[in-house]
Amino acid sequence: MEITGKVVRLGGLTEGTSAKGPWRKQDLIIETDEQYPKTVCLTCWTNQINEIQSMTPGQLIKAQIDISSREFNGKWYTDVRVWRFDPVTATAPAQQPVAQAVHQTPPPAAPTGGPEDYFGSDSSNNGDDLPF
Repeated sequence: MEITGKVVRLGGLTEGTSAKGPWRKQDLIIETDEQYPKTVCLTCWTNQINEIQSMTPGQLIKAQIDISSREFNGKWYTDVRVWRFDPVTATAPAQQPVAQAVHQTPPPAAPTGGPEDYFGSDSSNNGDDLPF
């Protein structure tokens, strides 16, 4: 799988030793670049630690990830593990100034009555049935 987003911050570095030898783990917090952005914690292991140390907040990154879950004592834990970072080819869309966008969109009419004001009384609502 692939995820793209802006770097928010780095988590703390955790180190340890297992039967296979020493290991290091560090979390990288990103915010996805979508209409409704999500904050995601990516887990980076020993071989990616040096890469994320040079990342700065606001930097756009693309990561190849594996998502896995495991159960322990009746609780489920999910990891989003990075196995590779890819270069980002940033093509920023042209954006209107905020003042123009605000003036072009009229405010919605305030509802005055019952649920039909929120959901509409006809079935031509283009699939968007959220009241906000």
